[in-house]
Amino acid sequence: MITINDGSKKLVHAINSRLSALSFHIREYYWVDMKKINEIYRYKTEEYSYDATNKFNIYPDQIPSWLVDWIPERGGYLIGNLQPAHMDFRFFSLGNLWAIVSSLATPKQANGILNLFEDKWDDLISNMPLKICYPALEYEEWRIITGSDPKNTPWSYHNGGSWPTLLWQFTLACIKNGRPGMAERAVMLAEKRISNDKWPEYYDTHTGRFIGKQARLYQTWTIAGYLTSKMLLDNPELATILTCDEDLELLEFCICGQRKSSRTKCSRLAARSQVLV
Repeated sequence: MITINDGSKKLVHAINSRLSALSFHIREYYWVDMKKINEIYRYKTEEYSYDATNKFNIYPDQIPSWLVDWIPERGGYLIGNLQPAHMDFRFFSLGNLWAIVSSLATPKQANGILNLFEDKWDDLISNMPLKICYPALEYEEWRIITGSDPKNTPWSYHNGGSWPTLLWQFTLACIKNGRPGMAERAVMLAEKRISNDKWPEYYDTHTGRFIGKQARLYQTWTIAGYLTSKMLLDNPELATILTCDEDLELLEFCICGQRKSSRTKCSRLAARSQVLV
């Protein structure tokens, strides 16, 4: 939105430098797939040099047992959070879908996220698209992190509930990556129930079989999500209005934009010369 002139050149350069660093940081350090998790599994700890592989001092024991069996061979995703000595390995649909739509994820990563949806369909889509996050916090984790929040019980509301409004963003991501068939399948699932259920805000249980215990009915964003999905599938060219292509100018000075493979685009070797954001 900034007009480029003599007075704004420095500001634009500073913004692009910041965005380039952020893009590298997210693509490199927040991405997990089978290869990356195996790498974390073999991490050495207490490394504090520029040559360190384990830059955030992540302990391998933090890899949750559910992830070891859940992560597919051909997919991956951007994790929920990363900070020194801690990674939140949960999958959050909204952030990953918008990473595809906005081209924050590399093309290979974007396909990996959709591969994850396809391979883990029963967990992330199931009876009512779309899980807001996976898995839910349960037992002691739920009590500590949510404060025993009765609205966010396991597999309900923001704690693993299914939100139909996410359907249009899923459709947008699928169309952008040339996989509209996945979106059509999800829309057909929603059509079986969503109108008869009076357009609820969200659904509960691991497979989204029940209308949310505190879900409001006749929700505009639920209806709009479904209608937008139908419109986009009927007119896929409209998706270009809402999607962003890779900004090659932005990545011109970023290591992660200079190689073909998404895993080598953001290599550990290249990361030595990068400033951590």
